[in-house]
Amino acid sequence: MNEFAGSAASQADFIWKNAEDLWGDFKHTDFGKVILPFTLLRRLECALEPTREAVREAYNSFKDADVELDPILRSTADFPFYNTSEYSLGTLGSTKTRRNLEDYIALFSDNARKIFEEFEFGNTVIRLERAGLLYKICQNFAKIDLHPDVVPDRVMSNIYEHLIRRFGAEVNEGAEDFMTPRDIVHLATSLLLDPDDSLFEASPGLIRTLYDPTCGTGGFLTDAMNHVTEYGNQYKVPPVLVPHGQELEPETHAVCVAGMLIRRLESDPGRDLSKNIRQGSTLSNDQFSGERFHYCLSNPPFGKKWEKDKDAVEKEHKQGELGRFAPGLPKISDGSMLFLMHLASKLELPKNGGGRAAIVLSGSPLFNGGAGSGESEIRRWLLENDLVEAIVAMPTDLFFRANIATYLWILSNKKPEDRQGKVQLINATDLWTSIRNEGNKRRIVGDDQRRQILDIYAAAESGELSKMLDYRTFGYRRIKVLRPLRMKLVLDQEGLDRLTFEPAWTKLSPDHQSFWLEAIKPRIGETVDYNWAETFAKATIKSEDAKSLKVKANKTFINALISAFGHKDPEAEPVTDVKGDVVPDTDLTDYENVPFLENIRDYFAREVLPHVPDAYIDESFTDDKDKRLGRVGYEINFNRFFYQYQTPRKLHDIDAELKQVEGEIADLLAEVASE
Repeated sequence: MNEFAGSAASQADFIWKNAEDLWGDFKHTDFGKVILPFTLLRRLECALEPTREAVREAYNSFKDADVELDPILRSTADFPFYNTSEYSLGTLGSTKTRRNLEDYIALFSDNARKIFEEFEFGNTVIRLERAGLLYKICQNFAKIDLHPDVVPDRVMSNIYEHLIRRFGAEVNEGAEDFMTPRDIVHLATSLLLDPDDSLFEASPGLIRTLYDPTCGTGGFLTDAMNHVTEYGNQYKVPPVLVPHGQELEPETHAVCVAGMLIRRLESDPGRDLSKNIRQGSTLSNDQFSGERFHYCLSNPPFGKKWEKDKDAVEKEHKQGELGRFAPGLPKISDGSMLFLMHLASKLELPKNGGGRAAIVLSGSPLFNGGAGSGESEIRRWLLENDLVEAIVAMPTDLFFRANIATYLWILSNKKPEDRQGKVQLINATDLWTSIRNEGNKRRIVGDDQRRQILDIYAAAESGELSKMLDYRTFGYRRIKVLRPLRMKLVLDQEGLDRLTFEPAWTKLSPDHQSFWLEAIKPRIGETVDYNWAETFAKATIKSEDAKSLKVKANKTFINALISAFGHKDPEAEPVTDVKGDVVPDTDLTDYENVPFLENIRDYFAREVLPHVPDAYIDESFTDDKDKRLGRVGYEINFNRFFYQYQTPRKLHDIDAELKQVEGEIADLLAEVASE
């Protein structure tokens, strides 16, 4: 009997009802550790049901023969996994349930059995038995039909993610760590794959690789694979995307593995798609080191620290071009840009067909960090290597636990000629449809909006919602602007008192302090130029008394004299050093960001000199890489290109509104006072 119908959310709720039996014996934060593995077990069991007896017969026939059993059993099961146990969830029995369930799990093929090891399912089974709930839970799940023909992959993936989101809410963990909303997945997948329509049409059955370094439950992988199977209706032999993924969390990794175990390629039904789903930290333990892929998709956690990966990341950074992180390192508080570099390093080489990637990020990778910072250098590397094809600004309120601004980056190392050297910015912030609140998710990018974004992207033209820009538009050179020091030294008692508090003075011995006081006092009342301090100090230590006391006048002491007696005078002549060079006033140092495409001298003459005629450029402030004047920086500011001026409200209207609010407050206070 199929008791399982309706949307993925309602189906997930149906499964979650098993939690009602767990109250009192399990903490609510542990419910997911029971519900998820049993859901996966039932899914695998339903998939294998049609061939269960045939697999057992094949096992009994060949178990004592000198043949390799694994290929035979996989072929018999019609899946890259199998189970040779005589049990199922519905036939475990009520007396030896635990022993029989353990036997059942143990007789799965290795690739399926590992799923339950990642959940530490054995411990859960023991706890259920002690609570007297094991048999009941097994019976509950045995009644649910999760066969792939009844619950397709796409729906099952949604169910997993609804369960995980529910589980995450119970333990107060952010759902965005586990899943990407389906509307965002569909948009990213379409932007990634649609440009290759002509390639798929010209090459039926084309095999391409697909990769997600933060694959979670496999939503991106599943959606991309489903996307290309639709070409089968048009071209009979659809393209094939071979999935690869890595996930940090063991539980979500297990869900992804289960999904890929059941999924089959039409052209190669016996292929185990789960073997390329790896577990571990992508940043510090890249399980696909040295490999490249035709398509990449990712939604890394927003604003997540990378301190746990710090040692490995910094070590790889020092390898330069041999590693993934040569361009630079972002602040330890946000690892988003590490994933950007990682994906760029995974793009298939152009000679092998090239690669494209789509990655969802917060706004910080667009502008965090000034010229010369790790973030800016990463942007510089991506843009100057022409790897950024487009960035889509998406609506807020799209995620379940965050309402921040998000951006979808499209990377490519095989841009068509009309896109080379350019970046397309798409402002899709107003392209959304309202939905009933699911946490912070109050909007979706619906089918119509997705189609509109895809059309804007495909057109590659500048308009109201799209800008095609030379990548250098985002660049600038940060120059250091100096102004001359204009200072005189006033030798007065106040300055002498200040001198006694200078660190260079307090470190002197009493004899040396007395020596300098005797030398300075005769000059009290004089006003001298800036260079007097050095001339006076060096002349004074040549005396016989100074030599007998071993008095010295280093640079620190000379600076202490200047600090104590110096008075800035805007009317004074600029101070020059012994070489005749102008001494800058460090308090007046400023910086200017000169647009990359503009001449620095022209900009300086137009924007700086009219306001500060004595300013000059520090010629030694150059870029570490190209050695030219000014340090190079890059930032991508959407507001600069899409800002629309809004007329301020009239003061009369604001004043009237304030008076209305004041009246409402007065009425409320009167009610409180009368009670």
